[in-house]
Amino acid sequence: MDKLAELSALAERDCEPVFRRIDKISEKNTAKVLASFQRRRVSAPMFSGTTGYGYDDLGRDTLELIWADVFGAEAALVRQGFVNGTHAIACALWSNLRPGDTLLAATGAPYDTLQTVIGISGSCPGNMRSFGVNYAQVDLLPGGEPDLDGIRRAAADPGVREVELQRSSGYATRPALSIDTIARIVSAVREVNPGAAIIVDNCYGEFTEDREPCDVGADLIAGSLIKNPGGGIAPTGGYVAGRRDLVEAAAMRLTVPGIGGECGCSPYGSRLFYQGLFTAPHVTAQALKTAVFAARMTALMGFNSRPAFDAPRSDIIESIDFGDPGLLVKFCKGIQSGSPVDSYVTPEPWDMPGYEDKVIMAAGTFVQGASIELSCDGPMREPYTAYLQGGITYESGKLGVLTALRALTENA
Repeated sequence: MDKLAELSALAERDCEPVFRRIDKISEKNTAKVLASFQRRRVSAPMFSGTTGYGYDDLGRDTLELIWADVFGAEAALVRQGFVNGTHAIACALWSNLRPGDTLLAATGAPYDTLQTVIGISGSCPGNMRSFGVNYAQVDLLPGGEPDLDGIRRAAADPGVREVELQRSSGYATRPALSIDTIARIVSAVREVNPGAAIIVDNCYGEFTEDREPCDVGADLIAGSLIKNPGGGIAPTGGYVAGRRDLVEAAAMRLTVPGIGGECGCSPYGSRLFYQGLFTAPHVTAQALKTAVFAARMTALMGFNSRPAFDAPRSDIIESIDFGDPGLLVKFCKGIQSGSPVDSYVTPEPWDMPGYEDKVIMAAGTFVQGASIELSCDGPMREPYTAYLQGGITYESGKLGVLTALRALTENA
């Protein structure tokens, strides 16, 4: 047995108690999804596709009722027309903003692609700044915890109409926001500005705990169907869920005022979206186990990774600092070569739309860009961190991680 195989066996033994904890969460979430499927009387005719305007699309409308049940929301908008998570989040943000209003980011700078939507970076036509929406930000405390006093002071401004929280760490080094932490932020905002809408970027966080942000008072959540809630099966799309009036307003932004969610056909049909949601708690657990294994392995090899393998998790992302651009590139190439699709492709850093730095992205996925499948990416900037996520089965995720780590050790 070589050294890497020895470390792998040791890592898995260390991870066993954490895996059991993850399985318990998966079972609770699966029970919640199953109960809603049964309550809403899901049947095969709902899986048929629709065309044209999509009026009275039974599969689409029932799926949105189930989504609301599962995510603790009054209503939901689950559509194939959302091109990615950023699109869904942008529609959610526009739901309650008007010229002159202030959008407050309460957990530091939003994810890179959302910064171009807001107008923090870039000068894209139609960004929020160009429509007269103001922006304010409360940075996290040095340890990565939310600055609750700072949030209270900033949110007390009567111009603040909306407060944005990003559950996942994105390309930052902070921990993901737990549901308990989100509850504390919600409480702090409500103390000083009860009318502000609290909107959570829920990407990468769905089903990692047994509660969701709407369960603790968030007004709206949004995310992508090719991440956690699509279960590695949904081929495209995104969602918005929460307060009914805000969901309806987001639908007006997705389509047009006066039409909203009434139109929008399902050319793929709905089966893949139902099946993806049904498997999502289990698939998310597989991704979490892959991240836990990667955390333990990289720590044993001397790299700085976050979160620690036995730490509580609120998203599926594992960040690994390599401190060297060559090592970051080599690791991502290893993940690509360990993938089931396009394993022969060599990823290279490039100028991706919506990002300020060059980004290298490894994603040998069945669904293009699906980061619930094993993938890894990172901006080419210090400390040259790889952001690993996904793994629709733990076994394949583990093998992919080992392939990438072996690539690091070759010729070392």
